[in-house]
Amino acid sequence: MDTAEFRRRGKEMVDYVADYLDNVEQRPVYPDVEPGYLRSLIPAEAPLEPEKYDDIMTDVERVIMPGVTHWHSPYFYAYFAAASSYPAMLADMLSTAIGCIGFSWAASPACTELETVMLDWLGKMLNLPEDFIAGTEGQGGGVIQGTASEATLVSMLAARCKAVRRIQASNPEKSEADILSKLVAYTSEQAHSSVERASLIAGVMMKKVPADNNYGVEGAMLKRMLEQDKADGLIPFYFCATLGTTPSCAFDHTTELGPICNEEQMWMHIDAAYAGSAFICPEFRPLLNGVEFADSFNFNPHKWLLVNFDCSTMWVKKRESIIGAFKMEPLYLKHENQESGLITDYRHWQIPLGRRFRSLKMWFVFRMYGLQGLQDHIRKQVDLAKEFESLVRADSRFEICAKVVMGLVCFRLKGSNGLSELLLKRITKSREIHLVPCQLSTRFVLRFAICARSTESRHIQHAWKHITKLTSEMLEYRH
Repeated sequence: MDTAEFRRRGKEMVDYVADYLDNVEQRPVYPDVEPGYLRSLIPAEAPLEPEKYDDIMTDVERVIMPGVTHWHSPYFYAYFAAASSYPAMLADMLSTAIGCIGFSWAASPACTELETVMLDWLGKMLNLPEDFIAGTEGQGGGVIQGTASEATLVSMLAARCKAVRRIQASNPEKSEADILSKLVAYTSEQAHSSVERASLIAGVMMKKVPADNNYGVEGAMLKRMLEQDKADGLIPFYFCATLGTTPSCAFDHTTELGPICNEEQMWMHIDAAYAGSAFICPEFRPLLNGVEFADSFNFNPHKWLLVNFDCSTMWVKKRESIIGAFKMEPLYLKHENQESGLITDYRHWQIPLGRRFRSLKMWFVFRMYGLQGLQDHIRKQVDLAKEFESLVRADSRFEICAKVVMGLVCFRLKGSNGLSELLLKRITKSREIHLVPCQLSTRFVLRFAICARSTESRHIQHAWKHITKLTSEMLEYRH
């Protein structure tokens, strides 16, 4: 493909993408395929001779689209939102074209510096404490990770390193292996599975803290566990608080938990993967109170802030805590400006070495939407969730299972878990809307998350009509 064909095909691809997104609601949101469907549709080996571009695009519809779950369909209500916007797509295209691998300032100065400034922009939108803002003299700052899972792992590894060094400073006779065997990390029983997975990778013990009736962790419960564990000779070193849990969008009590962590010299990381975007709205910002006690904070603009995947933003109060845990300096990565106080080398802040020019997406989106436009997007989707909640409450066959704070509604059919399980099977089989379940206490619960940028009230009304139709058919059949 030469430049002339690239220009032509590029314009065609933009049209294809625009048509796809404009008409995605006409496609079944959930695919009707069996595992292994794709292998029989394409050759067993790569072609020896070049093939035509038109043939490839024909196969996109024949091979790929039948097996796609359409996350950007207004009838996709599963998991959480996967952010999408045209400015972000255009920026991603430019990032791909520039193709820099921005592991250091020297590898691409603009890649590093724009990221630092964009994390400051976003930090100020969130009204983060000044300690988290890099500026030109701050000790903290932000970085773009691939996912919240990576941010949790990085924070845990940094906390582990800090704890070992602190203990050895006052007890030099203690070996690292002995200390590691006694370290304990904590998180809510409602926390995302990636927190527990981080402890497996980090090789540290993890304990889950029971949640209250609203599925958040209270300070008193954590304190009781810490006292018992210390009495047993263990060393608490890390707590991951969740603001907006995956099952029900519940909130840990960070204003209670933060002072406890500070007093115990435990690293507190706040995971707000989904809910964090909403904190740019003043009415939701109080839910972030307590962040001033945290050592690190993370959320995913690629979930709800119109920045396409991947873009998971993480801030640390003291960047030396991260850099000190991961810093490696082979000669081939050194450069003459690396000691400058005005720059950072992000390879020290993350697990992989390589990194894309992801801050371009933030820059395009923030400038083309503005803070007000981003706030409008969040508020609209919260209003749609409230609309769905009101529809559920108006039907006596259903119940709401958790407080609706943002864009997630947890609901179920009254009665046995089997009823809601059967309803979900019928919903999934219909392929008209897509939901996933969760478990709250002992209840099987359906999650209805407002996900797509294009979702409107008419889609909510259609989804509820479909749910109640399937419910009526199911109950009538059972009787």
